This record gives sequence, C-alpha cells and structure tokens, in this order.
Amino acid sequence: MRRVSAGSVCVALVLTLRAVSFAQVPDGGVEAVRRALVVARVGPKRTVTVGDLEDRIAEMAPIQRAAYGRTPEAVRRRVLDEVVVPATLLALEADADHVAESQPTSYALDRVLSTAVMRAIRARIGAAAAIPFDEVRAYYDANRTRYDAPERYQVWRILCAKKDEAQSVLDEAKRDPTPAAFTRLARDHSQDKATYLRAGNLGFLTADGASNEPGLRVDPALVRAAQGVRDGELVPAPVAEGDGFAVVWRRGTIAAVKRSVDEVAAQIRDALWKAKLKTETDREIASLRASRLRDLNEGLLDGADLSTDPSAGP
Repeated sequence: MRRVSAGSVCVALVLTLRAVSFAQVPDGGVEAVRRALVVARVGPKRTVTVGDLEDRIAEMAPIQRAAYGRTPEAVRRRVLDEVVVPATLLALEADADHVAESQPTSYALDRVLSTAVMRAIRARIGAAAAIPFDEVRAYYDANRTRYDAPERYQVWRILCAKKDEAQSVLDEAKRDPTPAAFTRLARDHSQDKATYLRAGNLGFLTADGASNEPGLRVDPALVRAAQGVRDGELVPAPVAEGDGFAVVWRRGTIAAVKRSVDEVAAQIRDALWKAKLKTETDREIASLRASRLRDLNEGLLDGADLSTDPSAGP
C-alpha cells in the first residue's frame, strides 16, 4: 500500500470566524458559508469543512464526545486530529489502491448502502408507537378471532357408512390408540374423501361445528360428543352423523381467548408497523427496479454451472 506523506496534509484550524467578513453574503447564507469553510486539506483533492467536522461530532453520543476533552475547543481539535483526518487519509489511500473495486469491499459497501436505505424507510414510516389507535381498532375488528375466540377442540374423525363398521373401527382404534393406526383406519374406512388421507383431521372446531380449516363445517353433534371426553380420548361410542356414523377422537384443546383491544394494542401496532415496512420496502425495490435495472435475462441462469469453485483454478 502506498503511503500519503505527512507533507501532503495541511491542517488549517479555522474554528473561529472573527477574521471572516460576511458583509457580501445574502441573508440566510451565512450559515452555509460558515459550514463550507475548510478546516483541513488532505492530498490534492480532499478537504474537511467546518460542516464535516460538526456533523461528525454531532453523531457521537455525549459520553463519547466527553472522552475527547472537557471543552468544546478540545473536543473539536482531538476529533479532527484523531478521527476525521486519519479517516480521510485512509479513504484517500483506499481510492489510490482501488479498494472499493475489490469484490469483498464492493459487497460490504453495497450492504452498507442498502442498510442506509432501510434506515431511511424506517424513519419515513415512523415508530410503531405513533400508529393511530383508529388503525389499531380496525385491525382488531378485522382479526377478532385472534383476540376474542371461544374454546376450540381439535378433532379427528372417521366417517363410516354403517354403525357396525364404525364400532369395529372404534374397537380397533382403542386397541392401538396411536396417530399412525388412526391414520391407517381413516384411509381404509372413512367416507369423507376430503379428510381421509390426513387421518380424518377436521381442524379446530367451535361449538357450532365451524372449523379453522377454510370452508369446513361439521355437525355440532360431533363437537358435543368430543366435549364429553378429555384430550387424547376416543368418544366411547360411534356418533350419528347424517346417514353415517363417526368415530371421534379428541386430540387437543385451545382455550378460549378474551383480550381487549387495549391489551393487544402494542402487539397490533408492531404487526402494522412490520406490514408498513414491507409495503414501503417492496415499493422502493419496485421503483428502483423500474429506474435502475436495465437488462435481465433469467434464461441464462439455467446454464450457470454451480458445481465447481472458480477460485480453485483448473
């Protein structure tokens, strides 16, 4: 690595503005001129301005700034000498060595830039705590069953055509009360072709026979029968269901849920914030794809050879 000589750095501390006349500066431009004053020149092209130094110091936490001195003057001088100038020198040398063009560095830079974009998106959508309560209430009402739901029972059921067949299946299930055995019996005997290949699993049922499985509702008599036994127990006799008879196995229970909107407001705000973040991120990526992505030939991916390591050589 080539080194930048000490003579290439001319540090001119311009931390007082008494020698500068602003008589010709238009109204409102004084601050811009002050921040543009050059504190240090590094190499032939790099400069450090008052604004650069102030911004760097402003990024520090108060306890971090205190480590550089007890007075503002001491802090300014040490941050310039120990932080800003060394960082500028290293950046200058990195440019001279084309460090940014190396693959690991370019990946790291891309990651830093993408992270910065994500921080900007988060700043734009604001904090979760700032989401209005009206939005929280609307989400609560639209997803009421998550927060205010009755007790539900997980039921597996084998629907047989005849009562004696159902009794025979029930007797066999009692002899081997395992999921594997019940799955086999459902496959061999159940008349319900929508569930027979999944052990007759009806999902979680409410007292009215509604299931959490989309579009599925059963005879409430099945639920009443399941309520009469404990989790893991078979209903002791076949249950009449339409023209058939059902072997019913209560597999588990979800307790009733009763939480008010105030109790779950923080949880809902977090969910809404994450949804907003995804929406804004997707919108940003779509916009960038439209404006920056010039050529994309996904067909060439099919011919990409991933079986060898290019770095290993021939």
